[in-house]
Amino acid sequence: MSNATIQDKRPTPHVRTVSLSRKGLPRWAPTAFAAAAVVLGCGLGYVAGWQSRVQWGMVSALFFVVLTYSISSAVEGRRQARDRVATSVVWVCFLLAIIPLFSLIWVTASRGMKVMDGYFLSHSMAGVPGFETGGGVYHALIGTLEQVGLATVIAAPLGLLTAIYLVEYGKGKLAKAVTFFVDVMTGIPSIVAGLFILSIMLMAELKPSGLMGALALTILMVPVVVRSTEEMLKLVPNELREASLALGVPKWRTILKVVLPTAVGGITTGVMLAIARIAGETAPIMLLVFGSQLINPNPFDGAQSSLPFYIWEQYRVGSEASYDRAWAAALVLIAFVMILNLVARGIARWKAPKSGR
Repeated sequence: MSNATIQDKRPTPHVRTVSLSRKGLPRWAPTAFAAAAVVLGCGLGYVAGWQSRVQWGMVSALFFVVLTYSISSAVEGRRQARDRVATSVVWVCFLLAIIPLFSLIWVTASRGMKVMDGYFLSHSMAGVPGFETGGGVYHALIGTLEQVGLATVIAAPLGLLTAIYLVEYGKGKLAKAVTFFVDVMTGIPSIVAGLFILSIMLMAELKPSGLMGALALTILMVPVVVRSTEEMLKLVPNELREASLALGVPKWRTILKVVLPTAVGGITTGVMLAIARIAGETAPIMLLVFGSQLINPNPFDGAQSSLPFYIWEQYRVGSEASYDRAWAAALVLIAFVMILNLVARGIARWKAPKSGR
């Protein structure tokens, strides 16, 4: 009996040979599918005589999805094939979103570098006819820095305090009304904000200046700051607030020392996004600042220019030289926004709370 029992407990040979693994495609299969899809799409576009490379790319993307599903379904089964198709669609959408961005940056950089030099950045258009070569963007760059700077100084505290009220204190009808109007202001066109400030200028008999343009930009910036800051403050765990309040710390000090430092990274990013939102606005500047060919470092008196207004102004001239200046100014504007984002990331990383070791 003991020998029989021992033999019964021994694992049978066929149990060990049972395999739960299934056939699968190698890791390089998606790359091979993509290469084959590009060859098929470009070949079809060449044979059909399509002039647009966009059509070639769309057909290649379609071939990529079809090849992925067909081969994966035959080798791995329909369930795994559907998973691979979903992944393929995500990659195709990502490429469709990123290719125009890189194309825009490439075209702007290649055309803008024709006149981009120290002279262009340090001189204005004073005395230079628009259809001739020469001149620079210095006056527009100064105007953009001052107008955006003034708008940020006004809008950032207002948006931050409004968001703190909505998250930490706001309850009842007043909070709902503020939230509603913030949502409405988010979709206000820039020309409407410019007309609102223009009506105030006419009633108060004020002259065009960089400050008037900054006020219109403030209207556009405040709701973006409020929304982004509000979402960042909501992400702060309530346990941190409760722990601080349990130690007897007042609520205002809890917000100042616990909540804001925890959310400073997201708040800074939101402010930078708001700055990027208003840096390219042209309509309020046309209405309220009027533009100028001269350097005006005083935003409180007289007309000023800005980078978006300068781009529109040069493109309107219609000469080859003015087109080159417009592309170079566009490159300066992109670099300005990019530098702001890099500075924001640096500040957020510097001010982010450090975990103790």
